Amino acid sequence: MITQRDDVHVVPARPGKDHVDQHLDAERLIVVGTDADLAAVALRLLRKEKLASVALGYVPVGDSPVAALWGLSPDPGRALDVALNGDVDPVPFVRDDVGGVLMGLGVLSPVRGVGYSDADNVLRGQASRIECTPDPDGGLGLIVRIVNKRLIGTRVRESRPRAFQLGCLPTTAVLDGHKHPRAIDKWTWYRHTEDLRLVRGV
Repeated sequence: MITQRDDVHVVPARPGKDHVDQHLDAERLIVVGTDADLAAVALRLLRKEKLASVALGYVPVGDSPVAALWGLSPDPGRALDVALNGDVDPVPFVRDDVGGVLMGLGVLSPVRGVGYSDADNVLRGQASRIECTPDPDGGLGLIVRIVNKRLIGTRVRESRPRAFQLGCLPTTAVLDGHKHPRAIDKWTWYRHTEDLRLVRGV
């Protein structure tokens, strides 16, 4: 994690408050790591009410749905230059109902249950998986995809709500590449009232 151009702090994977909170007076934080690491730092910004005052830059390490979603360079040198010097762009900030945040991609699979995008019933029955990302076009905040694999092809139903709610038989949640520690039988994603100040260089 970088707080100034030459001020580098090595922290563990998915850092918590003991490693992050002491740096939250910086105007810009840069995370060099995975999407799960970025989510851990963004969660501390949320908990300490620093979303409006701290910009968040990102240098992805490895495969990164966050980088693909927001057009961040996969080249570490280019990504670091943008993170240090790029413009700040407010983007939708997605939370869940168990105290977490979603930066790039959330996947629930397999699913048998009932799901709602805002007030619209988008699932009643079975799905191979449900995918959720922040909406890069802004909109209401989320993109939700209900995916059903079939013998011939795959059927995808997409919606763009402010919130998505699911009740289901116990299933697995993988959030920004990190598996949730327990099986879940209900889940909610929703757009937070404040945006995330992401450094994108646009």
